[in-house]
Amino acid sequence: MADQQYKEIAPRLAGLRDDMGWTAEEMAEKLGRTAEDVTRFESGDHEIPVGYMLDVSRLCKVDLTTLISGREPHLKSYALTRKGEGFAVDRREDYDYKSLGYKFAGREMEPFFIRVPPKSSDEMNEVSHKGQEFIYILEGRLEIRINGEPLILEPGDSMYFDSESPHALRGLDGKDAVFIDVIL
Repeated sequence: MADQQYKEIAPRLAGLRDDMGWTAEEMAEKLGRTAEDVTRFESGDHEIPVGYMLDVSRLCKVDLTTLISGREPHLKSYALTRKGEGFAVDRREDYDYKSLGYKFAGREMEPFFIRVPPKSSDEMNEVSHKGQEFIYILEGRLEIRINGEPLILEPGDSMYFDSESPHALRGLDGKDAVFIDVIL
């Protein structure tokens, strides 16, 4: 499923870059990435990190929901997302992401419901992207490795951090960690 979504998102990324009149090298420079990253994500053959999509959406002033789904959000007063709902962002094989604000046009933050399964320390994949993040733990225990330092969060714990700091996540104790993640 995720592979198919990458194949659908990739042409939107490439088309958006083309519409802006930028080469892959120019886009990479503006995003603080490599041209190889830009080309790889536009190929549709590789995982596209949500942080990269968020950076592109901000740079090009395009809504993240539009970039991911090809559909425009329309609600401006409020957007209600009921329990169990949310726009599935199957952008990583090891995490279950659901966007909670996908219906609201002009969002200034991206709220997600995330489920991270347990895994070994060696399987943790570090990511970094522009912005800031706020995590609030609902269920399970989460290890977040930030700048190489492991921190353990339990239900009711929260953490606010600079998303440019390399970070990786995993559930502990053989159980999923479930949390709200808001990216600014």
